[in-house]
Amino acid sequence: MSLKRANLPERRQQRIAQLVRETGSVTVVALETEFGVSPATVRRDLAELERQGKVRRTHGGAVMPGLAQHEDSFQQRLGEAVEAKKRLARAASALLEAEESAFIDSSTTAYYAVQRMLADASNVTFLTGLLPVMDLFSTADPSAVSMVGFGGIFRPLTLSFVGPCTIRMIESYWADRTFFSVKGITPEGQLTEANPLEAEVKRAMIRQATSPVLLVDGRKFGRRGLSVITDVREVALVLAADASEDRMAALAEAGVEVRRV
Repeated sequence: MSLKRANLPERRQQRIAQLVRETGSVTVVALETEFGVSPATVRRDLAELERQGKVRRTHGGAVMPGLAQHEDSFQQRLGEAVEAKKRLARAASALLEAEESAFIDSSTTAYYAVQRMLADASNVTFLTGLLPVMDLFSTADPSAVSMVGFGGIFRPLTLSFVGPCTIRMIESYWADRTFFSVKGITPEGQLTEANPLEAEVKRAMIRQATSPVLLVDGRKFGRRGLSVITDVREVALVLAADASEDRMAALAEAGVEVRRV
């Protein structure tokens, strides 16, 4: 074996450790794409980095050591900031035009938005991996709305599907909009999520939409989830409820269109 070949795993592991330091987390799927290696090779790299104390392995990836993941259940989040979420839902529904398509993420804010949209929609298609949204379609008018449901690894905590199968399904579609929310927005404008697999789904939905729309209430500003989704500049529009003037101004200064609801 050549010296160059012998050094490849070490170089790859150094890069993985760097990615974890920069973004807070990595996924096996993303690393497969990054390095063109098998899932087994990625898992061996992560195991070695965990042995060295440079990462902590999670289901589907790795995070920085010593960082705890905190993620509330869907049911718990459903009862928080309800009035603000309903205002965001009304504003989101007003954006959706006839014959458009929209990705819906696993947030309760987007769930409230779909509830409103189902009453207003005209020949609209929704694409989602969130089970409660799928349930809404059991009583929806099939002549007015249609749905594409994404499968994958089911997460009981969030009632959503994640993982490689989910990502591949998302990447096989293109939508007019994505309606999504986040765990938090850092002062630097990074959109973050508690779980790396959920972050990966949101990232794919943002990438596959013409106009991603971020739905946030004032609690999201200054919070930081464990996993970086993307920069706020990657979204087309931010709908914000109960956000302070300085938070709104910071987004506007970054070149992002922001609307208060």
